[in-house]
Order: sequence, then structure tokens, then C-alpha cells
Amino acid sequence: MKKLIIIAAAAENNALGKNNELIWHLPDDFKRFKELTSGHKIIMGRKTLESFPKPLPNRTHIAITRDEDYIPRFPCTVVHSISDAIALVEDNETAFIIGGGQIYKQSMAVATDMELTRVHGKFEADAFFPEIEKEQWELLNEEYHPKDDRHKYDFTYLTYIKK
Repeated sequence: MKKLIIIAAAAENNALGKNNELIWHLPDDFKRFKELTSGHKIIMGRKTLESFPKPLPNRTHIAITRDEDYIPRFPCTVVHSISDAIALVEDNETAFIIGGGQIYKQSMAVATDMELTRVHGKFEADAFFPEIEKEQWELLNEEYHPKDDRHKYDFTYLTYIKK
């Protein structure tokens, strides 16, 4: 069975980012993202892809866009729907859905797992994470991380599995 894991950092008001950038800088969350996603396929929307200065190492990039003529700045697979992206994931393979807001919304019905970093605070944003339907997701683990000299905000890692 394919494992499709949504991975995101979202504020208490579900804010994800503004002007195609993250609102916060959380080094431990970046480190966790790298550890979890390395060696896997990562599925994202065009804007998320364009927010990267260069490809993320040791990951296969799959970008979703409605633009039939889209040419990315660096090598990646371009598809035109979430279902096309998921079709590129083999059985018994794990892929991570890494954003943005519209891609998360489209993938909630098909994802099997979710790794959510809940940033404690409310932020102004133009991209938002969808509401988590509690009857569809079971919280398996949570790990609190207090703010410190490297992290301006408290946050909690939340691991969910589809019920």
C-alpha cells in the first residue's frame, strides 16, 4: 500500500505562509522535515516549488500545476493534478505531500498519515492549512517543543493516522 504523508507546519489559526514564504524560522522543524522526507518523493504545488532556491537534496520532486506549458527552474517531474502525482508513487512506497495550502486541501482525502508541526501563535497569512476533521484522523503522538534562543515560538509535533 502507498503511504502518502502530509507534512506541514501550521499556526493555531492554520496559517502556513505569506507571499510564498514561511512566517517563522524553526531550525529543529527544518531538521525533522529533512530527516523524514530524505530519500522519498515529495509532492508540491508550483508555488511551493518556486519558493525553493534550489532542489532539496536526496528527494524526488513532483510539482503540480494547471499550466500545461510550465517549465521549472530545476529538474523535477511536472504533473497537472494530485491524482497524477499520486500515480507516480509505487505500491509500498512513501511519499510526502509538502504544500501549499491548495495541495494540502486536495490531498486530505487521499493521505494516509499526517506529520503536523503546530506553531503556537496566530499569524497573518495568505496560505492556510485545511481544518483537520477529527472523525477522520487519529492523533498517535505529540511532542512539545518550547521556544528557546533558536526558536521564537513554541510548537508541537503532531503525528496523525487516517482512521
